[in-house]
Amino acid sequence: MGNLLNIFNQLHKNTKRDYVGRMTDNKVECMKTGKQYEYDYWDGDRRYGYGGYKYDGRWKVVAEDLVRQYNLSSDAKILDAGCGKGFLLYELKQLLPDAQIKGFDISEHALKTAKEEIRDVLYCGRAEDPYPYEDNAFDLVISLNVVFNLNIYDVKKALAEIERVGRNKYIVLESYRNESELFNLQCWALTCESFFSPEEWEWLFQEFGYSGDYEFIYFE
Repeated sequence: MGNLLNIFNQLHKNTKRDYVGRMTDNKVECMKTGKQYEYDYWDGDRRYGYGGYKYDGRWKVVAEDLVRQYNLSSDAKILDAGCGKGFLLYELKQLLPDAQIKGFDISEHALKTAKEEIRDVLYCGRAEDPYPYEDNAFDLVISLNVVFNLNIYDVKKALAEIERVGRNKYIVLESYRNESELFNLQCWALTCESFFSPEEWEWLFQEFGYSGDYEFIYFE
């Protein structure tokens, strides 16, 4: 098992959330809409997801931390499994102009509205399906806020593919450390299928053979 990192939380903690407000706002229907992962999820009303996911440069600091953490060379090979609109890949490409980047997502809307500069290296795919790459094809495979949206049997498949194609791996997962954070997570999450504590996630990593790095986000 890899290292517990603290890279993405600088973005996660900047967002204000009304947990009870979301839970009482016809949440079941909002979940059904959000799980389609199309326009409403990304750019529709906040009750369905992001509430408008536009490029604003916030991912630059995460990209910089990843380059430092993994000592990525200018021509590094990087895959983002569940890349959304690819904003993090775009920032990595700005820092590493010769990098070979790839990303996939299940959302056609996200891919169509990705940064034009990298749109040609993005494609539609699911995190739990076999990746069309050889073993250890990438210097770094990242998957942020994706794996917990899968059922447990698909979590195993996704972690196995991330493990297989990446020499280095880094994933971000929703989790909770106490009843209050579990309540907030259950209120806020629209698409989460796997609700586990950090200790449970780490047990799963060992059971499923995932040796990469990871980070947990909490809803405090």
